[in-house]
Amino acid sequence: MTTPNPRRQLRPTDVKRLNRTWRRATEGRLGLILESVTGPFNIGSIFRTAAAFGADTIWLAGNATPPTNPKAQKIALGTDRLVEWHEPVPVAEAVRAAREDGFRVVAVELTGDAAPLHEAKLDGDVCLLLGSEDHGCSPASLEAADAVAYIPQVGRVGSVNVAVAAAIAMAETRRREWASLPGPREG
Repeated sequence: MTTPNPRRQLRPTDVKRLNRTWRRATEGRLGLILESVTGPFNIGSIFRTAAAFGADTIWLAGNATPPTNPKAQKIALGTDRLVEWHEPVPVAEAVRAAREDGFRVVAVELTGDAAPLHEAKLDGDVCLLLGSEDHGCSPASLEAADAVAYIPQVGRVGSVNVAVAAAIAMAETRRREWASLPGPREG
């Protein structure tokens, strides 16, 4: 009798079952504030990643491009319908709304008091605040945030694309919660 190859790609039904198991094991809520992120491809990518990591809400701030932009839609592949999102408002309003919804706001930026992402307090209901492609988080958003974390980098480049930074921060936030859980198994 032969056993099935454990390295075969999962069938769509198996993927849904696996994802459902992780979703049931996830208690912390995840939110995002995107301040003046204007690149439609970045917006589309962030929305798609947010949907994959089970983000509850995305607040757009400043002059952020909405996910309804045709170029953003091309990348998001309809995932913007899976995450609640709000039209752009001033960043202080977005932070206030996130706090009123029970989130702790953590800006992802390089500042003198920022903690490395792997050491930052990311438990509970966390809303990650990411700034524009060119200038990062504004002084107003940094002042409004509860904490600041940065992504350690050892290469010769000082920063990563905002969509990549959002993906890294969302993955680390979820990884922290999942680290203490036994890995989900099929069946």
